[in-house]
Amino acid sequence: MKNWVISAGAIALATALLAAGPAEARSGIKVGALNCRVAAGVGMILGSSKRIACRFHPAGGGRVEHYTGSISRLGVDIGFTSKSYMTWAVFAGGKTRPGALAGSYGGASAEATVGVGLGANVLVGGFKKTIALQPLSVQGQQGLDIAAGIAGLSLHYTGR
Repeated sequence: MKNWVISAGAIALATALLAAGPAEARSGIKVGALNCRVAAGVGMILGSSKRIACRFHPAGGGRVEHYTGSISRLGVDIGFTSKSYMTWAVFAGGKTRPGALAGSYGGASAEATVGVGLGANVLVGGFKKTIALQPLSVQGQQGLDIAAGIAGLSLHYTGR
């Protein structure tokens, strides 16, 4: 019963984050999807930082772009998770050039995991804060963790 309550809370929180997504995401054009693999990690009560490796798939085809970086959280983060996967829809004012997603992002984050769990991160940033990352699907992970707060994402372009 306890696991069900935590999972239901995570789903409700993720849904609230999605509904309150950034205005830029609603007014921009979907330019592709960013698929990321997040390294395993341990929450340090007031925050965490995990390595991330991503692939950007431009809408309508085109060459896949590769990015590395880190995702961090400032707020409550207690527990541990195995590697996880995240997918964001990428919104921008128009077509993006190669490497355009490189930069810093910030926004809201929430997740809960007991065995298998869910999470969501709504982020805005990149070049002059013109790119919005909105969860295409919730984050999937395994472990024992509960976290909520402000998320930061740093992406570095590594090529095609």
